[in-house]
Amino acid sequence: MTAGLIVLLVVAALVLLVLARTIRIVPQARAGVIERLGRYQRTLEPGLAIVIPFVDRLRPLIDLREQVITFAPQSVITEDSLVVHIDSVIYSQVTDPKAASYEIADYIQAIEQLTVTTLRNVIGGITLEDTLTSRDQINAQLRGVLDEATGKWGVRVNRVELKAIDPPGSIQEAMEKQMRAERDRRAAILTAEGVKQSQILTAEGEKQSAILKAEGHKTAQILEAEGQSQAIETVFKAIHEGNADQKLLAYQYLQMLPQIAQGASNKLWIIPSEFNQALGRLGASLGVTDGAPTDTRAPEGG
Repeated sequence: MTAGLIVLLVVAALVLLVLARTIRIVPQARAGVIERLGRYQRTLEPGLAIVIPFVDRLRPLIDLREQVITFAPQSVITEDSLVVHIDSVIYSQVTDPKAASYEIADYIQAIEQLTVTTLRNVIGGITLEDTLTSRDQINAQLRGVLDEATGKWGVRVNRVELKAIDPPGSIQEAMEKQMRAERDRRAAILTAEGVKQSQILTAEGEKQSAILKAEGHKTAQILEAEGQSQAIETVFKAIHEGNADQKLLAYQYLQMLPQIAQGASNKLWIIPSEFNQALGRLGASLGVTDGAPTDTRAPEGG
């Protein structure tokens, strides 16, 4: 009984072992490479798979998800002989499990070394200033070289990013001083532009003010002249409509003479010949037949 029980247990263990080596379950986003008698036989897709026990061997599963590969910062010399430390990160994904298993021993280490050498070649051909301002171009060049080299390994490089570019401390201090000077220069330019615009606006305002004043003065003179013209026309019309006689006209003429003589610059002025006629008419109206003045010059000051 005891020997039979032991044999039964051994057979059951062998059956379980055979089943375990026959039935394989591959998780999602994984792939398994099957070798039959040491040679590649097929690639297992996610799900349940049946293999021949003790004949087929399942290699370690390969992750098909996108991997994030980070490296230690690398010291790189630029074209202008400056040492910078560059920290990079690569996003890659296995597209061919067979090639990733047989074309390269360790594709992650290979990608790392290829990234370092490519980065040194790219940075060595540009200056520090271009390195700091051309990250997109550097990323594109790295991705192109890596994707071309890793294609035969069954790996696709989706994206390459430079996380940090650290120049030497002395260079950083000089760059900060340069940036500070540039900001001060821009501030001075903006201040000067503001003063210039202010002066221009002030001059424009004064110009517009002078123009408006001149136009106002011109309009006032025009209106005043038009008023005087209308007044003369009104007086002339009233005189003609009222049929004024010669005596009234002579009297009005004599009243206007003192206004003509007014003014500080009027030292000497000539009385027109019409003055005798007006005075004669006025004397005739008052009954005076003689005694009209014969001197046509008025004394100094009117």
